[in-house]
Formats: sequence, C-alpha cells, structure tokens
Amino acid sequence: MKILLIHQSFASPEDPGGTRHFELLLRARQAGCKPIVVAGALNYLTGKNASEITSWATEQNYDGVRVLRAYAYPALHRSFVWRVLSFISFMITSFVIAWRVGKIDVVMGTSPPLFQPISAWLISVLRRRPFLLEIRDLWPEFAIDMGVLRNPVLIWLARRLERFLYSRATHLLVNSPAYRDYLINKQVPPHKISFIANGVDPTVFDPTADGKEFRQRHDLLDKFVVLYAGALGVANDLTTVIDAASLLSHRPEVQFVFVGDGKERINLESKCRSLGLRNVSFTGAYPKKQMPAVLAAADVCLAVLQNIPMFTTTYPNKVFDYMAAGRATLLAIDGVIRSALDDAQAGTFVPPGNPQAMADAVLWCAEHTQEARNMGANGRRFVEHHFNRDRQSQQFVQLILKLAGVRPSTELDSAAVPNHESHHCGREVGISMLQPHPMAR
Repeated sequence: MKILLIHQSFASPEDPGGTRHFELLLRARQAGCKPIVVAGALNYLTGKNASEITSWATEQNYDGVRVLRAYAYPALHRSFVWRVLSFISFMITSFVIAWRVGKIDVVMGTSPPLFQPISAWLISVLRRRPFLLEIRDLWPEFAIDMGVLRNPVLIWLARRLERFLYSRATHLLVNSPAYRDYLINKQVPPHKISFIANGVDPTVFDPTADGKEFRQRHDLLDKFVVLYAGALGVANDLTTVIDAASLLSHRPEVQFVFVGDGKERINLESKCRSLGLRNVSFTGAYPKKQMPAVLAAADVCLAVLQNIPMFTTTYPNKVFDYMAAGRATLLAIDGVIRSALDDAQAGTFVPPGNPQAMADAVLWCAEHTQEARNMGANGRRFVEHHFNRDRQSQQFVQLILKLAGVRPSTELDSAAVPNHESHHCGREVGISMLQPHPMAR
C-alpha cells in the first residue's frame, strides 16, 4: 500500500530538524507499506540544500522511505512575503511531482504552512483517494498571535483556507491534545480527529553518555552546559535566553549553547557581541542522527517559546528528545507540555519571557547537579512508557490502514492503546475507530 506525504520541511536523519515523519513512515514501511515523500530541497533550519541534494529534482531513498525533492524558491530565512513565495512555489512543484508518482492509496498533507496541504488535497481528489491532513501547529492563529500576520484581508483569507482544508480532509491527525479541542471548536466532528502525540525513539539515546567529543570540540569540558537545540526563529524567544545569560555572566562555569540555525541567528549573535557575552556559544545545526551525542553533552536543556496564548497548546518535539537523553528540561512554555513535564517530574517550569527566573533556574541546577540528574532520569523513564515512537508508529499504521479500507492485523489492533497524554484535555483522544473511506477499495 502506497502512502504519499507532501511535506516541504521533511527531514531525514541526515538533516538537521525533527524526524517525526521519517520515523513514522519507516515503521510503516516495516509493516508492509510503501511510503513516498515529496519534500522541499532546502532544509528549513539552515535554508540550505538538504543532505546529498545536487538539484531540486533529486530522488533519495532512506531505508525504504522514498523521497522526491521538489523546488521551492530559496527564501525561507527572509521576510514573511518572501517566505510565502517559497511556500507557493513548493505547492506548485510538489503537485507536479506528486502527480507523476502514479497510483497511491492514501495522501497525507501536513500544516504549517497551509499551502502544501492544497497540493495533497488536489492529488487526493484527482486520484480519488483518502486525504489525511496533519495539524502540527495551529496556523494561521500562531502567526496572528505573534504579530507576523496583521493584514485583515490576509487573516480572513488564511482562516477561510484553514476551514476549507478541514472540511475537505477525510480525516485529521493532531500531535497535541489541545489541537483536538481547537478543531472541535472549529466545528470539526470529533470522530474525524485522531491524536498521535509528538514523541521520540528512546533507543537512539544513551542517558549515560557524557558527550565528551562535543564538549572537546566546543571548549566545554569544564563547563556547566545549558543547551538549546532547534530552530533559531522569532517564535522561539531566544533573546530571553541571552538576557538570562547576561545575568549569569559573573558565573564563567555556566555556558549557554545554541545548537541549530534559523532566521534569527545573525541577530542573536549580534546581541551577544553588543553585550560582550562570552558565556554563549553558537555551534550551528547538526544532523538528527548526531543529536544523541550532542544532547549527551548537556547538563540541562532549554525549551522556549514566546509568551503568547496559542503556544500553550504545543507539544514541542525537542522536549521529548531532552527527556530521552536523560537531561533535565528548563521549560519556558506553559500549557499542555508543562502538564506532561510536571507529571514526569523531569524538569522545572520557568515563566515565559522572564530572564531573571530563567537565570535563577539555571543557577539552581548548577548548584544542585544530582537533583538535575534525577529529573533527567525521571524524564527518560516517562517517555519510554508514554511517548515512545514505536507505539505511536503502530497507531499511525493502523490509522492509515483504516483510511484505506484495509483491516489491520490483530497485532496492530492491540497497539492502539490510550496515550497517557489524553488526560491533559479531559478525555481519551487515542485513535478513532474509522469507517473505511468511500473511495477506498
């Protein structure tokens, strides 16, 4: 059975960024499916060519996951207007390449941005196949809350497009329990929504590793390392981290390390220079397959977002990676992810946008290293049981099979157990028991 995913920001283990989709599709292939991805040729963190890309028409194969690269105008790290141009260019080229794939069984689109699901929907209509729409972030609401999208006409158009896609999707998949509530408030029927949380493959992380090689490379051997891994973008509020580092500049043993890339990196480095900070390092982005060794070098890890209401709905991937690595998390994000961290006793909540509170939390961890290690160990145990990618992948395969009208095996049926995360929104939000799609065989 062929699964077609259209995803501009798809990342393989050879690329920097989140690999949720690769991990889900890899396990779908191991269950007998044939996954095909139409992806952008540019990495969304670095804005440069993805790994092993020599031209935008490159075709790759990662352990049986076939990836077809589509052109997108190279403007991911420029202004909002130029980014939209990049999204629209990918929408067009991805449709052309997806159409050439031929016969498929399920088409999957993912948002954000809202443009690429249009390609997936069109392919599903023309091929008369089910359309699975995944909601990774709540756009356009995030852009509106951040002030990125302000024009009333554009806001109206974006919300109309959002409602259009929700109504046309055969089924919707969300990765946060709060997104399900949001969709229901948008009049999406509950039976049309399935929840498979963000998570992690714990087996690729070694919580006993010390990250010595990374520490040596970046002159961190005698430091207490406070590590942030991920996008360096406007949404991530990393100026608060730099302000916290400034408050701790008198403690030279505490080093803040940014691992990643993005639109704001130049501005962040400039701010560090203007403040004369020597306790902040920028390492650039690392491929996902190297992140276990990178996170092993951390003493504690940071997860940060702007202090806006919509960000309380997110389940950031990086938090689960931190937990799997056995490192305590300093969490400057309120909402559902805070509930998970509290349940795990895997870190400390820091009020978003508060540099002094962040500095105090870092200092406490630096002075109570055993307690910080205990929190890391708690997080590791928690994700092994509650946010394990293997279990989530079984649920994903079951969902795909039901959409295609294929009866799952007993093994897959038994895998659809309720997730721990469900209690955060007051109801069970596991896999819905779907009826076969009318277009399915």
